[in-house]
Amino acid sequence: GNFVGKEALAAVGGTTGTFINLLVGFFTGLASGATVIIAQYFGAKEHEALQRALHTGIALGIAGGAVFMAIGLICAPAVLSAMGTPSDIIGYAVTYMRIYFVGIIPGLLYNVGAGILRALGDSRRPLIVLILCCLCNIVLDILFVMVFDMGVAGAGWATTLSQLLSCVCVLYFLSHMPEEHCKLRMPQIRLDRLTLLKIVQIGLPAGLQSTMYNISNVILQATVNDFGTDTIAAWTVYSKIDSVFWMTISAFGVAITTFVGQNFGARKFDRIKRGVKVCFGLSVIATAVISIFSVTCGGFIFRMFNDDPGVLAVGEIILKTVPPLFITYNAIEIFSGAVRGCGDAVRPMLMTLCGVCVLRMVWIFAVVPMSPNIRTLILSYPITWTVTSLAFFFYYIHGGWLKRRMRINGISSQTQ
Repeated sequence: GNFVGKEALAAVGGTTGTFINLLVGFFTGLASGATVIIAQYFGAKEHEALQRALHTGIALGIAGGAVFMAIGLICAPAVLSAMGTPSDIIGYAVTYMRIYFVGIIPGLLYNVGAGILRALGDSRRPLIVLILCCLCNIVLDILFVMVFDMGVAGAGWATTLSQLLSCVCVLYFLSHMPEEHCKLRMPQIRLDRLTLLKIVQIGLPAGLQSTMYNISNVILQATVNDFGTDTIAAWTVYSKIDSVFWMTISAFGVAITTFVGQNFGARKFDRIKRGVKVCFGLSVIATAVISIFSVTCGGFIFRMFNDDPGVLAVGEIILKTVPPLFITYNAIEIFSGAVRGCGDAVRPMLMTLCGVCVLRMVWIFAVVPMSPNIRTLILSYPITWTVTSLAFFFYYIHGGWLKRRMRINGISSQTQ
């Protein structure tokens, strides 16, 4: 933002990020099926099934990465044009997106591998890898953009090389697990048909849920694009602040999905309910801290990225509208993660489809035209979060999801 300009800033994090999240989000949701069944096999001590799921998950990462690389490289210009990306941005955006998709296989393999490590009870080493990857990304960004003057391409290669490093580290850790039944063996990486079917049964609804969520964000981004470069740049900077919340709340979602999966496999159902309560309480505390931080420090962070008065003015509107209402999202992440950990993935997808995606589209196409400004547009976030959170709360309390999953898996209600 400071060394290349607000157009490059808008391209790297704004228009490109929305499409990238659409594809990567779908795969991450699909791969979560591997995390769930590995956690269940780990809890149930079914070692042979765990081995098949581990190697199938890695093979899925390779295959999915190859498909998405082709899609990204071929479709980038057409997608960006369809989103109404301004002419002063689209060249930067195409450059960044194509470099990103060159390195998408390592990125997806990291996501799968880190999910497997967490499913096996190891959340420490994925954190270490992330810290290392982020530090590498920062150093390479500064080196490529500021020192070598590579512009947007420099930011793209910094991300790609950092993802490659994270992939190598995670695969190394999986290949050197102390327990033989948890160890990755490169020659055994293949798609086991029955295991893949189980992964897809759980992961596909989660992937579609993420896709629908991101499609609504693509349409929202296209609407943001209509407001001009200042608004796109402000939305891009805000997304960096916003990502602090999303990474935090997603971590709680991953934690409760893994926790519930392990305890469902081990038949410890009382721990599932206690774990969900604790996780939800912790997520509320974390969200409150992030909301306060975003509102009080957001203006300073904006000026770090760009000091253009037009960008700052739009940023102030965004900061006063969305972060104070982050709390309205928590129930969606925690309760959907909990029921998905038991293998119930279709109903969370349908609730997200109706409560977030459909309602947000209605808001964008029916309400925003009556008051076409950034505040009206982004109010679609807390409004749809509130409606969907209420739906998830009532489903978790009264939906009978746990007894239904026990019955499907042939588990007696008396089992503890």
